[in-house]
Amino acid sequence: MAASTNAVDVAIIGAGPAGLTAAYLLTKAGRSVVVIEKDAVYVGGISRTVEHQGFRFDIGGHRFFSKSKEVVDLWNEILPDDFIERPRMSRIFYGGKFYSYPLRAFEALMNLGVWTSTLCMASYAKAKLFPKKDVKSFEDWVVNQFGHKLYSIFFKTYTEKVWGMPCDAMSADWAAQRIKGLSLGKAVLDGLKRSLGLNKTPNDGMATKTLLETFRYPRKGPGMMWDAARDRVVEGGNRVLMDHALKAMAFNDQTGRWTVQATHGDETVSINAAHVISSAPMRELAGRIQPLPQAIPAAMDLHYRDFLTVALMIRSEDLFPDNWIYIHDPRVKVGRVQNFRSWSPEMVPDADIACVGLEYFCFEGDGLWSSSDADLIALATRELAQLGLADPASVVGGAVVRQEKAYPVYDESYRDNVEALRVELEARYPTLHLVGRNGMHRYNNQDHAMMTAMLTVRNIEAGARIYDVWNVNEDAEYHEFGTEGERAALASERQVPGRLKVA
Repeated sequence: MAASTNAVDVAIIGAGPAGLTAAYLLTKAGRSVVVIEKDAVYVGGISRTVEHQGFRFDIGGHRFFSKSKEVVDLWNEILPDDFIERPRMSRIFYGGKFYSYPLRAFEALMNLGVWTSTLCMASYAKAKLFPKKDVKSFEDWVVNQFGHKLYSIFFKTYTEKVWGMPCDAMSADWAAQRIKGLSLGKAVLDGLKRSLGLNKTPNDGMATKTLLETFRYPRKGPGMMWDAARDRVVEGGNRVLMDHALKAMAFNDQTGRWTVQATHGDETVSINAAHVISSAPMRELAGRIQPLPQAIPAAMDLHYRDFLTVALMIRSEDLFPDNWIYIHDPRVKVGRVQNFRSWSPEMVPDADIACVGLEYFCFEGDGLWSSSDADLIALATRELAQLGLADPASVVGGAVVRQEKAYPVYDESYRDNVEALRVELEARYPTLHLVGRNGMHRYNNQDHAMMTAMLTVRNIEAGARIYDVWNVNEDAEYHEFGTEGERAALASERQVPGRLKVA
């Protein structure tokens, strides 16, 4: 059954950070907008907050930190009264011991032992003296930066657990983006000074985000931000259609407008729009454009890693003070453990109950993904005990949250595949705009995703692609210095005059 056609200025696919940022700014600008979101309950995508019996779960952990003033200002505008300042504490669990992160030199020396530490330093020296020239893989990049011994201890096991593929099959792009700015020398020097009490200045993350010591966080989780953005869009007279999945979309050369079809149960909703903004996974989008793009084989060759969180409610004081712990232990399947109360006390409603989230990385349809909730809760309970973090008898409840396509995979062919589809779509459809993590197949942080949406709105308002959103990535975050948000990362060095003019 088909519903009546809706005519709007912009149709937006996906109500995650990118989609809702675009919808909010377009609503402010007086544009008519319809957002379609396939989730029946939650907006925010991977940045949503799931609630279960009063307990709130952040899907993966989302710090609110950016070096872009425009992003920080927008956060404050949408959610002016609900941010709290939180300490950042995380550790690595390796070989039955905990390692502070950022590194504390004396602690690491004691945990690893003199011999292993000496091997790490020798390996690091060798990598610096004789680096690999042709760097292609994640393994190549990390070994060049830290040496093979530290790579094998602190990168290989965890990374392969996260991605489900060997480190030498992963593109070096992922390491360059996610670990950029962190060097062993800086980490050791910082850790040594702090171990000796010589450096008590808080690290605000401006020099190296990976060493960030504090961050802001909505008191009831990141979903507060995106719930508020949705409410502002609706209050402005526009619509966010929940439980609506993209079915097909086609561009009419005669009218210069798009027809976007979305399914809602047995009903098909048709949207007629001048522009389309998509944060849907590139592979899914390509398969729904009519006619199919010539680059459809490249799109189908894009891959994703899926993710699930098993939240356990435990009758106990908090099990550990960290926001999260990285589990570098091949004996267990869990990759990371979150402590939700350390993110915000309001995430956990009962002072006598601790709530932790065990994160498992998987592929949709594999054994983990397909396991029943009861089996996953049992697995998480066993592994928490195996790690020595909790007594299974103290577990009083649990819940499972699945997140498909959480991480775009950076394999050897991803860059060429993305470029082939991007070039074709930009040339053929100047009014189709790709934004966000999955929309661009880039491991973007929340603020990066927002930046791509902000620039896209500027392009639509200007009637031309005067900003290249594909330049928004690690540069905007890692190359801006000063206090949080001091410098604008969006409005500079991103203009592409005259590119892809549109009416």
